Amino acid sequence: MRGTDVREELGAAGDAEIMEEAEAEEDTQMQEEEGEPDSLASIEPLLDARIVRAVREMGFEKLTPIQVQAIPYLLKNEDIIGQAQTGTGKTAAFAIPALQKIDPDLRRLQTVILCPTRELAMQAAEEIRHIAKYMHGIKVLPVYGGQEISKQIRGLRDVQIIVGTPGRVMDHMRRHTIKLDYVNMVVLDEADEMLDMGFREDMELILGEIPGEHQTALFSATMPQPILEIANRFQKDARLVKVAAKELTISLVTQRYYKVRKQDKEAACVRLLEYYQPNLCLIFCNTKIMVDELAEMLKKAGFRAEALHGDMSQHQRDVAMNRFRNGGTNILIATDVAARGIDVDNVEAVINYDLPQDMEYYVHRIGRTGRAGKTGRSFTFVSGREIYRIRQIERFCRTTIEEKKLPGAAKVLKAKADKYLNRAWEFHESEDIEIMKAYLQRKMSAEECDALELAAAMLKCQIGDKGPEIEADDYDSRGGRGGRDKGRDGRRDDRRRRGREEDRSGRGRRGREEDYDGRRRRGRGEDRDDRGRRGREEERDGRRRRGREEDRDDRKRRGWEEDHDDRGRREREESHSDRRRHGREEERDDRRKRSRGEEYGSRRKNDREESSPSRVRDVRLDGSEKGLAFSFPKKKKKQR
Repeated sequence: MRGTDVREELGAAGDAEIMEEAEAEEDTQMQEEEGEPDSLASIEPLLDARIVRAVREMGFEKLTPIQVQAIPYLLKNEDIIGQAQTGTGKTAAFAIPALQKIDPDLRRLQTVILCPTRELAMQAAEEIRHIAKYMHGIKVLPVYGGQEISKQIRGLRDVQIIVGTPGRVMDHMRRHTIKLDYVNMVVLDEADEMLDMGFREDMELILGEIPGEHQTALFSATMPQPILEIANRFQKDARLVKVAAKELTISLVTQRYYKVRKQDKEAACVRLLEYYQPNLCLIFCNTKIMVDELAEMLKKAGFRAEALHGDMSQHQRDVAMNRFRNGGTNILIATDVAARGIDVDNVEAVINYDLPQDMEYYVHRIGRTGRAGKTGRSFTFVSGREIYRIRQIERFCRTTIEEKKLPGAAKVLKAKADKYLNRAWEFHESEDIEIMKAYLQRKMSAEECDALELAAAMLKCQIGDKGPEIEADDYDSRGGRGGRDKGRDGRRDDRRRRGREEDRSGRGRRGREEDYDGRRRRGRGEDRDDRGRRGREEERDGRRRRGREEDRDDRKRRGWEEDHDDRGRREREESHSDRRRHGREEERDDRRKRSRGEEYGSRRKNDREESSPSRVRDVRLDGSEKGLAFSFPKKKKKQR
């Protein structure tokens, strides 16, 4: 099978032209190679006998188109770009050549496979292990976020193949726990999904860090320009191999959707299961949590249900799948990623509990039923604005999904009664029931009732009462849009018609009611706003008051402290001043005392001198002897 050189394709006008040329070439190739075998035997001579033995045990008889085209190129060490949808056998297409090139004696990393999610990484690693079942010495390890990295570091010893998400592989590269010196093959699986998830930079960094010559295989469901840019930069003379898309319309599958409110989905699911009573049914949810919750609810409701998702161990997934295949359970609830390996015939119904995140997933889901010429049913729950996605799926698949109403409670009760009565009658034809008839006759005689009353009571005891009705999610009446086949003119006509009908039924009454409701609503709103405003104002005033009190307390405390400090300082200064003043006063007093003492001594001396025969001296106040100042006359005796 010849491929297309991606360098030549990149020179084309655009992605659309590339696809058209590839399709034209593929048609030519198919015409040229018509009648060529696509069995495993056609590539057996190129493969290790241990690989052939393992894949035959896995049930491989024929190769898928992507395997037929990709495996020969990869075995020749050529780079390829493989365009194929999910579920077309891409994992085996790159796993078989990778294992063929592995040297079991070299305990070094030799192949790196990048996947967008940890579920895909785990699934791919498990499939590679199955193919390498008889190749002893080959170690495969999935590495992804959410798992303890120390555990992964221990497991990386002597690993030849790692299957990981770009972020965790980059983490190990930064830690130098993954060394790329001996890598000879790199695979980018679901490259467009990795691109959508924002891994382009990581992908380019990983590819750029691989030294030496190596082979690069890129697989993608679509071929946007960034994918071709990555191929142009990191691949050499890559071959573009393309597999035609699967048939998007499945004529044997009846497709219906139901408008259901989110809170009524569980009841709606039970309603469909009770009404249609499929022998095998697949239910798809978008999250693992929802899978577990729905499985638990259905088990409590009496159904034989099993969950299947990526958080389950491989043993748990195998047990669930075996029970579903062998009839141990008839309802399997799964995520899209976990359901990729499901290949079970006789699935009668598929329920899209959640609308798929990717429109192609819708095709994969409903393709699980309506196989081998048998008819099947698909039911999809739609809530609110999701009606738009139903329109997108219809355009994408070029099909029509019919809107239906859920079966009413009375119809479900009748279906359950019919099923029970039919089973009872089949049992009557194949088993001896004489002793049971005797028991019934005895009971009828004891209770004085007829057979119809007793049978009716037994039937009701078995199937229960009629359940409540489930209202449809009338999104249009709640102000939504998206009704089928309604353009602007149709919506305008509907509004005019509703306007006339409303006018006839009395707009005045509704106006008064709306006015009354509006006043009440505004009153409640204003009251709520007032309470909120008052609450905010009181809280703000409280904060201000507390702030002022705290500020006042701080000022008081600081004032007390400053006053206390000032008093202490003043007391110390006053004490010091007092001591200095006392010292000066004492010194002055001493001088005064000494002066008085000297003056007193001087006067005594003068007095002694005056009492002597010498003349009296004149003494002035300044101590000079010039002029008479005063004299001390003798006292006169009193005359009698």
